[in-house]
Amino acid sequence: MQVKICYICIMNHRLPFRYVEPTFFAGLLDDPLLLVNVRPLGRALLFDCGQLHHLAKRVLRSINAIFISHAHMDHFMGMDTFIRHNHVSPRIFDIFGPPGIAGRMECKLQSYDWNLYEHYWCTFRVHEVSSEHLQTSVFAGADGFRRQQPESRALCNRTIYENAWLKVEALLCDHKIPSLMFRITERESFAIDDGRLAESRLVKGDWLRQLKKCFHGAILDDGRVTVTKLKEGDVVSEEVSDLKSLYESIRRKQIAASIGYVTDVGFTDENLEKMERFLKGVTLLVCECSFVAEDMDKARASHHLCTTDINHLMDRLKPQFILPMHLSKSYLERSRLVYRQLEAPPGVTVLKVVDRVTPRPLITGEIPRPERLPCNSRG
Repeated sequence: MQVKICYICIMNHRLPFRYVEPTFFAGLLDDPLLLVNVRPLGRALLFDCGQLHHLAKRVLRSINAIFISHAHMDHFMGMDTFIRHNHVSPRIFDIFGPPGIAGRMECKLQSYDWNLYEHYWCTFRVHEVSSEHLQTSVFAGADGFRRQQPESRALCNRTIYENAWLKVEALLCDHKIPSLMFRITERESFAIDDGRLAESRLVKGDWLRQLKKCFHGAILDDGRVTVTKLKEGDVVSEEVSDLKSLYESIRRKQIAASIGYVTDVGFTDENLEKMERFLKGVTLLVCECSFVAEDMDKARASHHLCTTDINHLMDRLKPQFILPMHLSKSYLERSRLVYRQLEAPPGVTVLKVVDRVTPRPLITGEIPRPERLPCNSRG
């Protein structure tokens, strides 16, 4: 089967999202780095935090929350850069990760001297995600980023973060250590089906604007509107208090757009069952592909995925788009092997990114030499 590949960077590809704009700030061989801009907020979410020194300061300062899959260096070392650019901001940042992530943040923060801290400095809220609980530790800049007593709450579902436009769910997988995969799902937009409106004998009017306002304000349970409807040939007014049922009777059915992010997981029966249950049918799947088929033994030994595994996942999960990433650096001169081995089923499009986005390191001979200033002669 011939794989269909879009040779185009994800941020330039037309994807069917309404509220979010995903940008993969890495190349195929770089540390994974997915930024999801929430357009109505003008803020962003960051998934994994390896090398990110190449991100502009204004991009780093747009981030509201960071989601860490696990604390291997290539997924967590960039936190120092993020702290460097944001610690004096009067804001609260949420950081989510697997059990133990708060202790690692504490080590990072306490490895520096904060004797000059100010009362307005930022606060980090670090959330450890387990199967049943979310434990939160607070590190306030106004207190020199000392860790406060953690608090725990039950995790009734997999949702760990949400706002008016999306929710983020998380699920633990096995990478010889706990590793989180994430699903970002857009909230349903307000949409009316004209056919269902006509079937209900309702007439469009200002009440629809009020209903939309209640929908976006999440107050369908408490609000009330006066609708106009046809009754025996006349247009009459009628007050409705059950707005949830009203909207349900006339709304247009939608499938919410979603992004799946999965990296550093082993190809085990348990992980596969979790991925199929958690990520099936996502709009965009951003997924590690660390090895080619010939090196499957290396993938199994290191609990990573290879191209054969990605073909299996594409067939089982049926995403609209898939972006393979996090290829082993041992393929530095052979990266195109990945795309040759991918076999996308009908309806699945593979997105191709460049090998590297991060700048090439400098060598000694490339550094401009200091210039000697002319001496000032005395009169």
